[in-house]
Amino acid sequence: MPNIKSAIKRVKVAEKAQAANAHAKSTMRSTVKKAEQALVAGAENAPQLVAAASKALDKAASKGLIHKNAAARKKSRLATK
Repeated sequence: MPNIKSAIKRVKVAEKAQAANAHAKSTMRSTVKKAEQALVAGAENAPQLVAAASKALDKAASKGLIHKNAAARKKSRLATK
């Protein structure tokens, strides 16, 4: 644990950001997984789930959680399915 006040604050801020990023990334993965399962099952709400997954991927890319090309690749693969 750091002794300097600013370093202590940076550790706290980093932990808080890490938790928020982990939650956002997990939510994004869950949304994509639900969309993929709906496509495989042929569910009638699949287009809405794909749109939600696409939005989640865009949001994750804009926040820097995943690379923008990775988001584009995942969106493309979802769309072709």
